Amino acid sequence: MLTIDPQNVETHIFHQYLLGSVSPRPIAFASTVDAKGNVNLSPYSFFNCFSAKPPVLVFSPSRRVRDNTIKHTLENILETKEVVINIVNYSMAEQMSLSSTEYKKGVNEFIKAGFTEEKSVKVKPPRISQSPVAFECKVNDIIELGKEGGAGNLIICEVLLVHINENILDENNMISPFKLDAVARMGGNWYCRTNSTNIFEIPRPVSYSIGFDNLPPTLLQSRVLTGNNLARLASVEKIPEITPEDGFLDSKLDNLFNKADGNKQVFVDKVHQKMKELIENNKITDAWKLLLKHENYK
Repeated sequence: MLTIDPQNVETHIFHQYLLGSVSPRPIAFASTVDAKGNVNLSPYSFFNCFSAKPPVLVFSPSRRVRDNTIKHTLENILETKEVVINIVNYSMAEQMSLSSTEYKKGVNEFIKAGFTEEKSVKVKPPRISQSPVAFECKVNDIIELGKEGGAGNLIICEVLLVHINENILDENNMISPFKLDAVARMGGNWYCRTNSTNIFEIPRPVSYSIGFDNLPPTLLQSRVLTGNNLARLASVEKIPEITPEDGFLDSKLDNLFNKADGNKQVFVDKVHQKMKELIENNKITDAWKLLLKHENYK
């Protein structure tokens, strides 16, 4: 185990450990204007939502590590207290990256990165026409976290209006993660996206799930079932009961026992492997019943 005290390592090194481990991070593609109306556009991956009523988003432009200067985004927000947070999807990821070039103050990154400005309704900064979702925000507070290079500045934004491209909505008029295809930041030069190969679903546990402490010891000692598999078994409200209709499980166990050539541990492994298949196909009750039948197997 590598143990690191942030006080004993250079800031840029520890920064990389933070970015590599706290990931993926959503990206706030922030458009701002200064007091003279000059437009700036820049991405920030220290970003998330923190409240629904009032709707609040928070992102953090950090002081530059190399020279302890602040970003143009922060300078603009200090002057105008407004920002539009645009969501980045895969189709605009390379353009987003290009906009992070440190152009001189007054240079419009919309133009440099090939984005189209679209006039906002309630705030002065424009939104990105190509973005699937854009939040018009007023800035309620700015919390300075430090004075040294690498220190963040929490920009606490209240959402005044949100624009959503109808093409990313599902049949229930809600945002589909597959259609959104959002991009998130990893460590180094790495990103990830929310396409169909990277999204998985975890059903919410019931209000009073039985928990790991009520799982049979044989499961906790399994050589096959993972922590994820066991969590699904532990998420039920109560362990199901065997019914006469479950008699067909006897023949399944007979088949698994024969394949194990009488080896007890191999038999247990094969039962757990079958349970694993059922769990991963969301057949939790069937997995439990197979286990219960196995415990009473001759």
